Amino acid sequence: MFRSFRYSVKQAFVQTWRNKNMSIASIFSITAMLLILGLFFIIAINVNVMIDDAKKDFDTIEACLKDEVTVEQGQLMAEQMNADIDVKKAYYQTKDEALKNWREKKWGDNGYLLDGLNPNPLPNSVMIKVSDISKADSVVEKLSQYEGIEKIKYYKEVVDRLLKFSKNVQIGAFVLIAFLILVSIVVVANTIKLTVHARGREISIMKHVGATNWFVRAPFLFEGIIIGVLSSLISAGIIALIYKQIMKHISGNFMFMMKAKFVPIDFMMNNLIWIFVALGVSIGACGSVVSMRRFLDK
Repeated sequence: MFRSFRYSVKQAFVQTWRNKNMSIASIFSITAMLLILGLFFIIAINVNVMIDDAKKDFDTIEACLKDEVTVEQGQLMAEQMNADIDVKKAYYQTKDEALKNWREKKWGDNGYLLDGLNPNPLPNSVMIKVSDISKADSVVEKLSQYEGIEKIKYYKEVVDRLLKFSKNVQIGAFVLIAFLILVSIVVVANTIKLTVHARGREISIMKHVGATNWFVRAPFLFEGIIIGVLSSLISAGIIALIYKQIMKHISGNFMFMMKAKFVPIDFMMNNLIWIFVALGVSIGACGSVVSMRRFLDK
């Protein structure tokens, strides 16, 4: 068993070298596909991270209370909302606390301009932080059943756009990945097909002397895997260099202005390399299987 395995692997390297022109062409083709896939993967991951960060700025609903609502009633409403599974945290906020937060977060160093504001125009309110931004509509619907609420404020249009954009990115990534994998499998299948044709007479003799299907097919399977692994390692190295340059140039003031947090290169590449190797092995193996089924079963 081990000798057969060793022979298959050794023969796969020999075949790859003999058919080096087509092997190199396949490696370049799959590398190009994985590069496109890797760049899109980097963009998609960072966009999703930015969207998740942006969601945190819009995951709070403010239920503005009427003046006649007492502190006890407002606190009771917050307690009841805290019991909701879609609510992460709910608390009662007085108009004085609201003005203080507004001064610090919105006005910053110019907050002193609000010192003379009298009377305080802001209402008492119940602040609700949802567990998931997609649950905002459901929470608002439950809030609307309470009496004493004058207005419910939350960024519905922004939330809907963020959710739609995030969904479109995921669908686009899935379609592109499926297309690139299919093209790569076809490329490997064509390479293996040429090797099969070149060794047609040898394969025929092997079958006539009693060689098993595994013994005949294994070298072609490993040849596809070798091509896939080499392609994945090359493309992962190039992607690492590209991403490193991107992180080098897009930093500092730009990140501060955009309030963007990019995925660290170490974390990105530690995950991407395994994804690429898995894809490379799968693409190579599938390409070999497709080719062998079409040409070795004849």
